[in-house]
Amino acid sequence: MTEKHLTEHRFSQFDLAEPLQRAIADTGFEYCTPIQAQALPVALQGQNVIGQARTGTGKTATFLIAVIQHLLRQPPPEDHRPGQPRALILAPTRELAVQIFRDAEALVRHTDLRLGLAYGGTDYEKQRRQLERGVDILIGTPGRIIDYFKQRVFHLKSIQALVLDEADRMFDLGFIKDIRFLLRRMPPPPRRLNLLFSATLSYRVIELAYEHMDNPQVIKTVDEEVTTDKIRQSIYYVANEEKIPLLIGLYRKLQPERAIVFVNTKAEVERVCNYLKGNDIPAEALSGDVPQRKRQRLVLDFQKGEFPVLVATDVAARGLHIPDVSHVINYDLPQDPEDYVHRIGRTGRIGAEGCAISLACESYAFYLPDIEEYIGKKIPQEVASEDLLAEPKPPLKPARRARSQQRRQGQSRQRSQARDKNGSRRHRRRSSGRREPAGG
Repeated sequence: MTEKHLTEHRFSQFDLAEPLQRAIADTGFEYCTPIQAQALPVALQGQNVIGQARTGTGKTATFLIAVIQHLLRQPPPEDHRPGQPRALILAPTRELAVQIFRDAEALVRHTDLRLGLAYGGTDYEKQRRQLERGVDILIGTPGRIIDYFKQRVFHLKSIQALVLDEADRMFDLGFIKDIRFLLRRMPPPPRRLNLLFSATLSYRVIELAYEHMDNPQVIKTVDEEVTTDKIRQSIYYVANEEKIPLLIGLYRKLQPERAIVFVNTKAEVERVCNYLKGNDIPAEALSGDVPQRKRQRLVLDFQKGEFPVLVATDVAARGLHIPDVSHVINYDLPQDPEDYVHRIGRTGRIGAEGCAISLACESYAFYLPDIEEYIGKKIPQEVASEDLLAEPKPPLKPARRARSQQRRQGQSRQRSQARDKNGSRRHRRRSSGRREPAGG
């Protein structure tokens, strides 16, 4: 965290409840980022906020502090039943929901507020039991929360605070009907604190906000540049067959401590990851096909530095706060310019410096003009010289595919042996049943 990235406003200057102020001090936060310095005074007065700021600038801490303070200072509704959630925080992806939950754990540690987490893919009964025991702040993805709501595990009549995080992504993933379903079952907007934060705000998001929020105040800390100058951006123009050699060559030259390689498709994630492994570069793959438990373990291991390269689809582009990501490499250029901003935002977080490298190939180079128009500048071009193009070794053979091939080979041998055995039996039956010529 650099001093330039922070404001002169201290968290200690806010009139916060003592347990919350102590938790903030425990985390090491002292000075506010711009979005925190501008949005917190408004939200702490109980006013609704639509906040836009670059990724990695402290939006999560902003809405968590506002919600926790609101619950500590405001009594529950008169008809509140113990164990029913008083705040709901919605996130578009499982990874983001888990990240918010972890940040919230640090901030409620000195309070009596109980947290609940609900997201799809795993731990269905465990999450249900937790919610049945009762929570004050419920964090999760819309689908799983609606599932438990329809089973009457909890109700939403006592909601005093609502947060929509990355609302534009909610639209992209088709969650907007689910969100409206939940909003209509809460107390009306004037009776709750409503906060919406995102790195990008579309017209449809603004429309949703004004429909379901009570006179919100729009706070933007982004300037004309959508991306921060702390991230050094560059682009290489390459043929499709040169992408793997260039990726390997870039890694060997740069030796990044921690890098995320973004790929557009799940199948290509596996292929790129196996090429890296086959060339002695420790890497792991993260996509929507990876089971949730393994996804969480991969992210945690990557955060701890167990391996230096994470090859991922856009499932890792938002919400994951992984410190010290030195490089982001767009192996494939994204189709949506906003996804480019979110991808490179995985590096250069909280004022740190970072490096974002993109490969413009025959398949995806035509997305570049839209990206450059969106970020408001040309991305500096680099030359993929011959010495930078590595001679790749073959990709590592996937263990699953190898086992599958061995299984198919074994099944083939068994069928062949069965055919031989059956053929032998039929031959014996025909031989034993043959009649000798008369008079023989």
